[in-house]
Amino acid sequence: MSKDSTLFEDTLEVRDACLCLHAQRTARSLARRFDEAFRPLRLTSGQFSLLNALNGRVPPTLGHVAELLAMDRTTVTAGLKPLERRGLVETRPDPHDGRTRRLALSVTGAELLAQAIPVWRETHARLEEGLAPNEPQRLRASFTRLCETA
Repeated sequence: MSKDSTLFEDTLEVRDACLCLHAQRTARSLARRFDEAFRPLRLTSGQFSLLNALNGRVPPTLGHVAELLAMDRTTVTAGLKPLERRGLVETRPDPHDGRTRRLALSVTGAELLAQAIPVWRETHARLEEGLAPNEPQRLRASFTRLCETA
């Protein structure tokens, strides 16, 4: 067997078996679908995820958001900049520790998130309709296990 055919066989193995490749392809495909759905709101799927991550009882820290979204802090910071420019997100000092900054939705950000949630629900429901019964729950459980072992 030649070196080229061995390398090609390896390529086919990766194409067919690699969980990372399949997860990346799926994530990009899903992101495109949600990007299209959120376009009238001038949001991307990533921005929706960031806004949603900030929507809690206590404004989170940058580190908490990064951990929740499995992103590095630099990527979260870059993703927040356009949201801050639009006045959707605010950075505030922590009331108990002045060195810590907290991220919060502005009133405008909360209103936009409230508009985006029904869009997400409708798009998500259409996705789940294309899957077998119980498959969405099995997928979420598998994704969670993979994240815990990675």
